[in-house]
Amino acid sequence: MGLARTLAVTLTGLAGHLVDVEAHSAHGLPGFTLVGLPDTAVRESRERVRAALSTCGVTWGEHRLTVNLSPADLPKTGTGFDLALALAVLGARGQLPERAIAHLARTVYIGELGLDGSIHPVRGILPAVRAAADAGVTEVVVAAGAGREAALVPGVDVTAVSHIGELLERYGGKLPGRARELMRRAGSEAARASRPAAGHKPAREPDLADVVGQVQARHALEVAAAGGHHLLLVGPPGAGKTMLAERLPSILPPLNPDDAVTVTSIHSLAGTLNADAGLLTRPPLRAPHHTATRAAVIGGGSGSPRPGDVSLAHRGVLFLDEAPEFPAGVLDCLRQPLESGVVTIDRVGGRATYPAAFQLVLAANPCPCGRASGRGLECTCTSLQRRRYFSRLSGPLLDRVDIQVEVAAVTAEDLTVGAGGEPSAVVAARVAEARERAALRLADTPWQLMGEVPGGWLRSPASGTDPALLAPLMTALDRGDLTLRGVDRVLRLAWTLADLGARPAPTRTDIGAALALRTRGARP
Repeated sequence: MGLARTLAVTLTGLAGHLVDVEAHSAHGLPGFTLVGLPDTAVRESRERVRAALSTCGVTWGEHRLTVNLSPADLPKTGTGFDLALALAVLGARGQLPERAIAHLARTVYIGELGLDGSIHPVRGILPAVRAAADAGVTEVVVAAGAGREAALVPGVDVTAVSHIGELLERYGGKLPGRARELMRRAGSEAARASRPAAGHKPAREPDLADVVGQVQARHALEVAAAGGHHLLLVGPPGAGKTMLAERLPSILPPLNPDDAVTVTSIHSLAGTLNADAGLLTRPPLRAPHHTATRAAVIGGGSGSPRPGDVSLAHRGVLFLDEAPEFPAGVLDCLRQPLESGVVTIDRVGGRATYPAAFQLVLAANPCPCGRASGRGLECTCTSLQRRRYFSRLSGPLLDRVDIQVEVAAVTAEDLTVGAGGEPSAVVAARVAEARERAALRLADTPWQLMGEVPGGWLRSPASGTDPALLAPLMTALDRGDLTLRGVDRVLRLAWTLADLGARPAPTRTDIGAALALRTRGARP
């Protein structure tokens, strides 16, 4: 009879929980029982572990194995338990020396086993290793393909292995000759997979200098970047709405260290992280197609909830091109994360909360045919068709979008006079200065950007807003031209305009310019 213990990590959203993997071996009818709320992937690990160890020459004999995943009331998900299970089983069966069994109990193992004993990386390595470090664990073993990602967490001694035979040799276990050949082959395959692709050239970063003309829209983009405001671009096809939206991240400041770790962890969990590039320091851009489902945009899926585009765009930009073509259910689901900055997903497999503090950029044509801009003489749509088309963007959603501007069609004059606009680097410098002024003013508050400040504080004397500036906004509120949320959004924009202009407080001119930005009449 034997008992051994290893450590693993299970993830609930981005939150990681340390799991004790306890294996007990006793003589009796052969069996392998796994308890502790495992999901289907974890239950199937019994067969992967049995096959992998048998391939490496481990004979099972008449042993009854019981493995408990503690805490037993916490759901366990994913295939990352395989390696911890295999080593706990080996320790319980007495095939590792006592000193190695003691070492197993203080080391976290994360990896999926192949039937030949090879170890494969799994999703969510970065948040899992981060959770282990927060729990005080200093030694972590991962698959060779996940070594670079795990090493991004400071204060942890990471060991990357490609075959379970490497651990057997390290811990003093017996390794048959066949297992050595499989180990050598797995190491060669891991080495080939880690080589960079030959001839790969990094893609050129989008730059605002590529945009022809569009002075008003460029100004709106700069204001949106300076204050973290949401943006709606309305204009005919080919006017440059998509180009402008794709270049918004290029004028945003780099992510701070905490946000960089969070954003990288989300992409690791989603399986979209390139660990060779290190932490993600640039604001991400997500641009789902208008046929994307609610689960793809918001997050979800069967079993354990997965992050969607709203979370993958955390601290970056979520761009919805052809926004009226998105299902109404998807658009309305954006309203809650736009206010709270987080999204909570409930599924049968559990509840997960992901960060979702993104900048929303919507792009839309003025009508189904797209030719209703300007005087609209070439438009073939009826007034009813126009109303139906744009009414797909609900009033409550548009009320949360601070800036709404018209993007005019490009003219021949723009191609000559308007060519060669300011590059992203120049605009980004102004944006960074405006954000520094806002952060200095908001130093004693929980907020850093004007787009995050609640309206109650903006209307209070603590904000420094001149009460005389509120009079025209209150008049617009009484007329029904603005909602109370709209009043607050105009005040936010006015403060951002003041920060861009290096003014200590907004003026009446800033209020007028903010109203114009709010009502598709932006002027630089």
